[in-house]
Amino acid sequence: MDRPTSDAQVMVAEARKAFFVMFGFLALVWLVQLANFADDYAPAREYGVVSGDLGSLPHLLTAPFLHWSWAHIESNSGPLFIFGFLAAYRGVLRFLGLSLLVAVTSGLAVWLFEGGNAETVGASGLIFGYFGYVVVRGLFDRHLIDTLIGVVMAASFAYLLTVAVPGTPGVSWLAHLGGLAGGLLGAWLFRDRTRRPSAKTPPASSGSSGGSAGASGSPGTIAPAGHPRADLHKELGDLGLL
Repeated sequence: MDRPTSDAQVMVAEARKAFFVMFGFLALVWLVQLANFADDYAPAREYGVVSGDLGSLPHLLTAPFLHWSWAHIESNSGPLFIFGFLAAYRGVLRFLGLSLLVAVTSGLAVWLFEGGNAETVGASGLIFGYFGYVVVRGLFDRHLIDTLIGVVMAASFAYLLTVAVPGTPGVSWLAHLGGLAGGLLGAWLFRDRTRRPSAKTPPASSGSSGGSAGASGSPGTIAPAGHPRADLHKELGDLGLL
């Protein structure tokens, strides 16, 4: 059982890093908002994504840090932290790659398809990207705990999809839809490609039926490779439940 303990420790360490990364990211967004407010929102007007404007393409990476008002940033902060943390706790480096991808897909959706030279800023594209990533990540990584988290998040926040459909008034639904698409793509691109080592049953004592009990997946043992319950037992072992 040494390896499950080690895996659990790694998960806790990554979750701790994810917490501080998201705390720092949110603090940076609020500091930018302070500067934005102090300059009468000139940075938001200057560094937002303008549909069809070639000069604003580099702003794909700056627009998520900017907001039009205090109400705008307040409404984004909670979901950004929650979904960002859930997206980051399996690995901060993977999370940074995901964030870059989502910022690009969200901004490009606005740049390509928004009409009327509209200017768009805000972190909501990232929120939808993290949401999509969290919902489907477990399916691609084949992690039971992540799959369960995805099901809970999908059931609890399905209403978010109502502001990512064509024609939603008052919001940049294209940024939301582009971010969501980036998150789903990121779940596949950044999926866990490592083959997890097969768990082995403890050696059976002579004269006992311990070997057959291990193969059948009885409590306290881990099913061998190829057994229908092997993946489930591995996940429970990682959480210290087996």
